[in-house]
Amino acid sequence: IAAQALGIAEGAYEKALEYAKERKQFGKTLSEFQAIQFKLADMAMRIEAAKLLVYESAWIKDNLKNGASYNDLIIKSSMAKAYASETATYVTKEALQIHGGYGYIAEYEIERMYRDAKITEIYEGTNEVQRIVISKQLLK
Repeated sequence: IAAQALGIAEGAYEKALEYAKERKQFGKTLSEFQAIQFKLADMAMRIEAAKLLVYESAWIKDNLKNGASYNDLIIKSSMAKAYASETATYVTKEALQIHGGYGYIAEYEIERMYRDAKITEIYEGTNEVQRIVISKQLLK
């Protein structure tokens, strides 16, 4: 689920970046406005942080037989799922904002991506459940 959420976030970011470079308002591309630049920077930072959690949890899973800790796997995979899914929701929401009214039109895919992102916070254990799992492991 974490990897799925990461893919959704990356896809929405790429679409927002492309749209911001092409769409013009007031004689400038959207990407020339500092507010849009900040949105894109925040989106990119969160995606990179989510990517590191997803990759680390996958690495731990692959290395359980080589001394990696099962407790670490539980913590990191729960962190990855919660953080990546929240990142996907945040990034798709910001991508929708960048697209403006077009973000709600099915032709632009962002509205579907937003729905897909939000469900990753819910299935396979809600993010509240992930936080319970994380805290129980930390408190052992």
